[in-house]
Amino acid sequence: MFFDESPQQPSQSAPTKHIFQVSQLNTLAKQTLETEFAQVWVEGEISNLSQPQSGHIYLTLKDSHAQVRGAFFKQSQRNSRIKLSNGQQVLIRGKVSLYAPRGDYQLIISHIEPAGAGQLQQAFDQLKHKLQQEGLFDESLKKALPTIPKAIGIVTSATGAALHDIINVLGRRFPWSELIIYPTLVQGATAAPAIVKAIQVANARKETEVLIVGRGGGSLEDLWPFNEEIVARAIIASELPIISAVGHQTDFTIADFVADVRAPTPSAAAEISTPDWQELYSQFSGYEYHLTQLLNRQIHQHKLKLDALARHIKHPRSRLQEQMQRLDSLEMRLTRGLERQQQLKHQKLELLRTRLKQANPALSLKQNKQRLAQLEQQLLKAIQDKVKANKIALDYASKRLVGIGPQRTLERGFVIAQNKQGQVVKSKSDVKNNEALTLRFKDGTLEVNAVAQP
Repeated sequence: MFFDESPQQPSQSAPTKHIFQVSQLNTLAKQTLETEFAQVWVEGEISNLSQPQSGHIYLTLKDSHAQVRGAFFKQSQRNSRIKLSNGQQVLIRGKVSLYAPRGDYQLIISHIEPAGAGQLQQAFDQLKHKLQQEGLFDESLKKALPTIPKAIGIVTSATGAALHDIINVLGRRFPWSELIIYPTLVQGATAAPAIVKAIQVANARKETEVLIVGRGGGSLEDLWPFNEEIVARAIIASELPIISAVGHQTDFTIADFVADVRAPTPSAAAEISTPDWQELYSQFSGYEYHLTQLLNRQIHQHKLKLDALARHIKHPRSRLQEQMQRLDSLEMRLTRGLERQQQLKHQKLELLRTRLKQANPALSLKQNKQRLAQLEQQLLKAIQDKVKANKIALDYASKRLVGIGPQRTLERGFVIAQNKQGQVVKSKSDVKNNEALTLRFKDGTLEVNAVAQP
């Protein structure tokens, strides 16, 4: 390949030419591209996506008029969570380079995000700044969580994995808390109003002491309903304390900032909302042990003091013996009291275990199935009653229709005249002289010719 650097001037001498090797030209072009386009943002549609065993990703980025190859090397994918597919619209950051062996220019990709994610992040930052300026993130607005909640509300999808995680953790940590689920959409254009309504319903019913509002992980678009202003203001307006549990530990939403407590995951929210009953039992057992030790030490100290007084007081010895006997009696009463208290604690624990068995979801499911069967019977009876009523009305209407029909008119002695086209003759002026007519009687028809009267 040749590159002519000399200006074209009228001269008899041959122009000076600088001759490149192909590899030299490609190397020079690569250096120029990487210098002039060290970092660019390009938006387009993915096609020809491939990922060989090396882990590198190769693709073509195109729009309606052009396309460019791209390479997303494995070491650049460490912080990328996007799942790529053909036909996906994306925004790519990278540098323009040239693959010298083929002479193809390409994008060396350093970052990929869904197209539109930049606008969503901007909207997120603007709303966060607005609510922060209003003071809605202040710690003074945060409501305290109940220490041992009797009932916990869950605002999430009824079919999502987040709900199962929360139920499993609560069942393990503190199964005596009642769980009330307020099912809602958590993804899509109508999810934000649905979440707001679920929060408002929970507040209106006053069935719970704390609400867990959240869902499992996802992309920025998937989590966007929890970045909507109406959801943020519904959380702020809630009289019930709310734990925000949206996505994974690295996901942050507007709901996290306005909620009373932010949990990194739905499972963590379940742990935050309840104590661990085993830890409580161990803690109370420790209190009981330390209290017993303290009382025993006090009793022992008092006995030592009495023994010392007894050694110094000669009279009245009988009274001192009575006091010592009284002290022994008190000690026995205290011991029996402590044993009784321990028995009561064990009985309470057994009661809690019995309540846990009674709160088995299988029993509740059986009751709900029985209720469903009753409702099905009621619905079937209502349908049968409605069909019967409609049948009676239809019979009545049919009889009325027969009563006013043309056959009834013929039975009263009237005749209906029709022309060859089957049209009913209503007036003398509709009949021509010698026109063939059909006369319809109650028991048949008669063909006649009309004769005009002078």
